[in-house]
Amino acid sequence: MNWLLLSSGKCGAAFNMALDEALLEAMPRLQTPVLRLYGWTEPAATFGYFQKFSEVARATPLRPLIRRPTGGGIVPHDADWTYSLTFPAGHEWHSLKAEESYRQAHELVRHAFAELKIETGLAPDCKKSLPGQCFAGHEKFDLLWHGKKIAGAAQRRNKSGLLIQGSVQPPLVSVSRTDWERAMGGGANAFSPPPDLLRRAEELARTKYSQPSHNEKR
Repeated sequence: MNWLLLSSGKCGAAFNMALDEALLEAMPRLQTPVLRLYGWTEPAATFGYFQKFSEVARATPLRPLIRRPTGGGIVPHDADWTYSLTFPAGHEWHSLKAEESYRQAHELVRHAFAELKIETGLAPDCKKSLPGQCFAGHEKFDLLWHGKKIAGAAQRRNKSGLLIQGSVQPPLVSVSRTDWERAMGGGANAFSPPPDLLRRAEELARTKYSQPSHNEKR
């Protein structure tokens, strides 16, 4: 596939959200989809752009709490495997309806697990959970393993492109994160972000995603 693969390793919570936004901003000049695989230097939780901070703070003990650039509910980042997909405007994924791009993102994750001989499937319908708790129930097209949700995602579209942020709670079987990341990234070309993109991510981390004015604004 004509995608770029960015393996970021473990980063701070604010920087993780900032780099995903910086990749979305850079889509008009990159003009190539980017699959980013990354981890966390500390336990944290991210929450959807439109959620109320006070409700999120009561619902999880994890800190820090970082407001994502995408929607969705609370996602714990204490043991998950995290990825993002970024597409430029004009790419076929950008023109898809939200439900369809959500489905296709989880098809990618499902295929990666299939390569590792782990059978998963897409949820055919919705099973409601407590408000804001991303992994307590499931939405249509979430990824299920033995009926339990193990992968969810959130997305944002704008004139620059499409950003999908996904989290995988690994199934309780013998599978390594390294093998899963290799299966996810197979066929993509390794990508090193240019210095100006990294500087923009650092700026967003410092001035936006680490600031109460952003994280607590609702």
